[in-house]
Amino acid sequence: MTSLLKRRRKTLLNNGSLFWRHFKRKYAIILGIETSCDDTGCGIVNTEGDILGQALHSQHRIHLNNGGIIPPLASDLHRQNIELVVQKALQDASINIEQVDAIATTVKPGLPLSLLIGTKYGKYLCKKYSKPFIPIHHMEAHALTARLTEKSLKFPFLVLLISGGHCLIALAQGVDKFLLLGHSIDDAPGEAFDKMARRMKLKNLPEYAALSGGQAIELAASKANNPLQFKFSPPMQSYKDCTFSFAGVKNVCLQHILREEKTRDLAPDEVIPDINNLCAALLLVITRHLCHRIQRGMEYVALKHLIPPDKQALVVSGGVASNNFILEGLQIVCDALDYQLVRPPKSLCTDNGVMIAWNGAERWNQNLGIYLKDFENVKIEKSCPLGERLVEDVARENISCKWVKISKLGKPKIQYECNVEHNVLVSNDVKT
Repeated sequence: MTSLLKRRRKTLLNNGSLFWRHFKRKYAIILGIETSCDDTGCGIVNTEGDILGQALHSQHRIHLNNGGIIPPLASDLHRQNIELVVQKALQDASINIEQVDAIATTVKPGLPLSLLIGTKYGKYLCKKYSKPFIPIHHMEAHALTARLTEKSLKFPFLVLLISGGHCLIALAQGVDKFLLLGHSIDDAPGEAFDKMARRMKLKNLPEYAALSGGQAIELAASKANNPLQFKFSPPMQSYKDCTFSFAGVKNVCLQHILREEKTRDLAPDEVIPDINNLCAALLLVITRHLCHRIQRGMEYVALKHLIPPDKQALVVSGGVASNNFILEGLQIVCDALDYQLVRPPKSLCTDNGVMIAWNGAERWNQNLGIYLKDFENVKIEKSCPLGERLVEDVARENISCKWVKISKLGKPKIQYECNVEHNVLVSNDVKT
């Protein structure tokens, strides 16, 4: 009988059965791989919500020096570093790959050449070590990261996802159920920050040389001596929906830069005067635009009774969520409308492997989208909507808002320093 049980156990394991792993322990261990854009990340979590290990290789400095992300270069860097990053995460967790129960990998949306590297490597590990494969939607992972760090956060809740590639408002009703209330019709806020910082030539100033565009603008704005010197009107004020647009703000800012450069006959590498005040104005108008749209989203949710009044929460995530000035503006709105504001730790706001692993763990707990075999048919997707679209329904409600005033916002209170050796940016909040 003993030998028969052993043979059956071996057969079950060879077929990818999860039974014996559950039999041994109450929780599962999920390894997550993230390569949707320009960071190679790996995280390891268990289904009880413990972060066991993580590693990240940032391409930030390389792309910064090239003036933007170059997809073929990003792909090559992922290929060079992915195996090392996964091994470092396993070492950090003090486990081996055999102890992992499933492998979650970002397959959509993102840069196709980057997605391919992570997806192929995740499938390779699954085939080699007989592991289940869990395909992950990048934006869903961002939206659910807060449930890893804020254990009391329950569905449903609002999500504001703001990053270099995305800007949207959604209602999270479940692990795989989202209602999309609004999105950007042109640029994402992180993209706008990056493009304007590049055009302002902030990189030519030593204190900003190692920072991303958003970080550079936030730091420059903190040094403004007259933050209200320039006044930009928030875009799309006549549109009673939750869509975003940052192209017009960029154009107004660009026209000012061009006029100053021409009037003062500046050299190609010179930065215009009052650049700190200009950054403060740009940061303020983007913050106001985000606050206006999220307020309308909150009022729409209340109108439709989509969140119980005593359980209202807003999760803000994505790389731009690391911006403390924007967060302060959102906090003012949340306080006025009786919402709890939740932001994951800054290290989990930007792209990382932990958020992918956690989304895999959430799906494991709900038995959603787990491929024991035949995962070769899972394809990457460059673009992919998030959930059920209610954007037009929000507009049809024609909600007029009495805007919460965020005029009491002060200057940004943040400093950045660059750890050159590890190519990691560290932010130090300055006490107010």
